[in-house]
Amino acid sequence: MSSTLVAPHSGAVANPRSRVILASLIGTTIEFYDFYVYATAAVLVFPHLFFPAGNDTAALLASFAIFGAAMVARPLGAIFFGHLGDKRGRKATLVGALLTMGVATFLIGLLPTYDLVGWFAPALLVVMRLAQGFALGGEWSGAALVATENAPPGKRAVFGTFPQLGAPIGFILANGLFLIIAAVMPSEDPSRPSDAFLNWGWRIPFLFSIVMVAIGLWVRLNLVESAAFEKTVKAGKVHKLPLASVFQTHWKELILGTFYMLATYVLFYLMTTFSLSYGRAGVNAGLPGLGYDYTTFVLMMIIGVVFFGIFTMLSGPWADRWGRRRTLIWVTLGIVAFGLVWVPMLAAGPAGVMAWLILGFSLMGMTFGPMGALLPELFPANVRYTGSGIAYNVSSILGAAVAPFIAVALWSLGAGSPFWVGVYLSSMAVLTLISLLLGHETRDVDMEA
Repeated sequence: MSSTLVAPHSGAVANPRSRVILASLIGTTIEFYDFYVYATAAVLVFPHLFFPAGNDTAALLASFAIFGAAMVARPLGAIFFGHLGDKRGRKATLVGALLTMGVATFLIGLLPTYDLVGWFAPALLVVMRLAQGFALGGEWSGAALVATENAPPGKRAVFGTFPQLGAPIGFILANGLFLIIAAVMPSEDPSRPSDAFLNWGWRIPFLFSIVMVAIGLWVRLNLVESAAFEKTVKAGKVHKLPLASVFQTHWKELILGTFYMLATYVLFYLMTTFSLSYGRAGVNAGLPGLGYDYTTFVLMMIIGVVFFGIFTMLSGPWADRWGRRRTLIWVTLGIVAFGLVWVPMLAAGPAGVMAWLILGFSLMGMTFGPMGALLPELFPANVRYTGSGIAYNVSSILGAAVAPFIAVALWSLGAGSPFWVGVYLSSMAVLTLISLLLGHETRDVDMEA
């Protein structure tokens, strides 16, 4: 493999391939690391520390509601950073998004708890989550553009999987660190972390994120602007208001892109956030679950996430060979079926639970991988950052912000059975399937147009 890329049709030397891969991977790794750190803390820590004692289910729902607040801020971040990315370039925008995200995550690790400052504690947590969400709104689309706009001909989906690999890598880093801390600070009560963990141990993963951000900034500051953006500038096609342009001329693509991502988001957040709550809940609890201890279930999840990473990488060559639309139609049909077999799989004992995790995360890799190429391909270069960012992040509200909350409500409705949660997943996948059938193939579009 050559050490440099030649931008298609332009003759201009672009970024080295290794730098493209690392720059697109590092930001999304940090993004998903931050998500998993918060998602784990939302289950293990925040209900105990940031809300008044009393109703454990209410505290968990409140913690998930703050989790969802970040998703609401993401479309605003997509608009802000998309505007900068389409007017000022991809490089500087990516640096700004990463820095904002890193500072917000670090500050969560320094927040006072409810016992110290009362309701000011969850209020500060909301502010930090909004800042995280705002930054994340510009992170993914920028990373996807770095990968796809610098990809060799015929390999955009392969290169588009590198930012997607940040999800499984971020999961393993975040949960691996939490497992180490939990092992060093063991608890005698499997339903509750130890006092040391609650007092200060939970802060370590948040504070550690600053190290990853420093590495990411160093990589991204060494990027060269993409040939697609440079060509747009030279042709005088930069829009004064990319947001207005994308809504006027590409509103259909915005709608389709949003629903393309819906099943992906719902599956992702059910397999990570909801599953951790369901897996750890006692079989005789008020809201019964699987009854696993934290360490055992997270290790099982990490095994599933390995398959997530494997199938994310495999999905790129498949999408380049068979097309994004055809690949995703078959995968989405698989998600519909998967949601309907939750009860028999989870009732089959440890082997069934492990199979459920492996199958869910494998489907996650297959649906998430092609999105790194598909969403950017829906839009021309002069509104690509804005368009792909809005579609990706509006879908986060419809699929991610409400998924854990809805899942807990359906879990309660089923008196501990996950049946209705699985039906919810299948229903959202049907909406994605309809959008894919209404859409068109994007594999052969010109990324410099």
